[in-house]
Amino acid sequence: MSILEGIVIFVVLAVSGGMLFGKKDRRLDTVYLGATVLAVLLHGLIDQFRIQMVLAYVIAIVLAIVLIRRIIKPDSPKRIKSVIVKILLSVVVLAFSGVSGYLSVLLPVFKMPQPTGSYAIGTVSRHLIDDAREETKSSDPSDKRELMVNVWYPVDKEQAKGKPLEHYPSELGEAISLVFGFPKQLFSHVTAIPTHVVTGAEVSAAEEKYPVVLFSPGVRSTRFQSLTAIEELVSRGFIVVGMDHPFTSAKVAFPDGRAIFYVPDPEFETSAEVYENNIKGVAIRVADSRFVLDKLTEWNSKDPEGLLQGKLDLDRVGIFGHSYGGATTAETLAQDKRFKAGVSLEGGFWGDVAHTGLQQPFMYMMTGETAKSFDPNSTNKDKVFYEEFQPDLKSVMTKSTSDTYYMTVDHFMHQSFTEIALLSPSLFAKEIDPVHNIDITRSYVTAFFEQYLKGEPQKLLEGPAPEFLEVKFDKQYTQKRTPAQ
Repeated sequence: MSILEGIVIFVVLAVSGGMLFGKKDRRLDTVYLGATVLAVLLHGLIDQFRIQMVLAYVIAIVLAIVLIRRIIKPDSPKRIKSVIVKILLSVVVLAFSGVSGYLSVLLPVFKMPQPTGSYAIGTVSRHLIDDAREETKSSDPSDKRELMVNVWYPVDKEQAKGKPLEHYPSELGEAISLVFGFPKQLFSHVTAIPTHVVTGAEVSAAEEKYPVVLFSPGVRSTRFQSLTAIEELVSRGFIVVGMDHPFTSAKVAFPDGRAIFYVPDPEFETSAEVYENNIKGVAIRVADSRFVLDKLTEWNSKDPEGLLQGKLDLDRVGIFGHSYGGATTAETLAQDKRFKAGVSLEGGFWGDVAHTGLQQPFMYMMTGETAKSFDPNSTNKDKVFYEEFQPDLKSVMTKSTSDTYYMTVDHFMHQSFTEIALLSPSLFAKEIDPVHNIDITRSYVTAFFEQYLKGEPQKLLEGPAPEFLEVKFDKQYTQKRTPAQ
C-alpha cells in the first residue's frame, strides 16, 4: 500500500466517524469535504486510481455527496440518531476500507530493485516480419510470421539523467491474468510502476561493442516478464533482446494497433501427443530466435536507425528463457552454434537437444517444488512436470560436451523466476523475501553470462554461496568439461 492510499483510507474512516458520532457543524463539514476530495485527488494524480481501492472510492464519493448536501442545506438531511444504524454503517465503512486496504497490500505498486551495474538502460522496440515463413496459426494463409522485440542496451548514466522512465506495459497484467486466472483488471496498476529504462538515449560508447543475450518468455507470458534480470544484465554491459512469440505469448501488440493474443493448444488424449505438439511449438520459437539473430546481424552491419550499428558483438551471443522460453533456449543452442551459451529457467527439452545434448555451456535452474516431482514415490506431481522430463534432463546433462550447471532453488515456485514475487509478496513469496527472490535469478543469470560471454570467472558458479542458501548445486549434473574443439 502506498502512503497516499493509506491516507485515503484514514481520511475516509476519520470523516465517516466524525459524521456518524460527532456534532453536526457546517464549518466542520466543509473541512471534512475538503479533506476527502484532496486525499482522493492527490492519490489519483500522484499515484494512480486502481481497482484495489474501488470500495474506498465508493465510500469517499458517498461521503462527498452527503457532505455537499449538508453544507448547501444544513437542515437536510436530518442526522441519524439510531445507534444500531450508526453501528451498521460503521461496519460497512470498516469492511469497505478493510477490503481496499487488504487488496492494496496484496497487490502493491512495488518499486523495482536497483540494477547493480555501472550503466543506465535504454530501449527501443521493433516490429519484425519474416517473409520466408508463413504464420501457421493465422486464419489468413498469406500471413507471414511477425514478431515484436525490445532491445535493451547500455547507456551512460549522465545521458540518462532527466529522461522520463519507462513503466511496465499492460502486457504484464495480461500475462499474469492468463497464468493465474485472475481478472486482468486487478493488474492494471502495473502501468504505474516505473522501471529503470529510458528511451531516446544513445548506446554508451564506453565499450566498442557489447555481448548480446536473447530472452524468450514462457507460454501466456510476455517479453517484459523478467525485466529485473534484463535490467541487471544491461547495467553490467550486455545488450538484451526480448522476444514475444505470437499465439504463445499472452499478447503481442503491433505498432499499427493490431494485437495477437494467446491461443491455447488443443486437448490431447495422451502425453505422447502433448510431447510431440511441444516439439512443434518449440521449433517455431527456435526459428524466431534464429531469425532475430539474423536481423541483429543485419542491424550490426547497417541499422536503418543507426542505433545499433557496430555495437553488437555477435561472436558473444547467449540466450535465456523461462519455462517454454527455457525449452526454446535449449533447443536453439542445439540447432544454432552462433549461440555460445544459454540458461533455462525450468524449461522442458523438446526437440534434438533431448537426444544430442549441447556443445555450449548451459545452466539449468529448477524450483525445489518441481524437483520433488522427480521422486518416484511422490504422488503430488507439479503441473509443469511431465513423464519424459527426468530422462530428457539426464540425457542433455550427460551428453553435453561443455560445462553444465544444474541447480534447484528452495522456496521457489515455477513463476518465481519472473517478477511475480514483487507483484504480490503475500501470495507468491510467502517463504522468501521478494527482493531476495529477484536477486537469486538475476545474480545467477548475470554471473553465468559474465563467465561464458565475457570470460570473467564467477565465484558464484563455483558452488553453494552463503548469500543464496536456497540454491543447491547438483553434483551429478554440474560438470566442468573441456568444450569440443
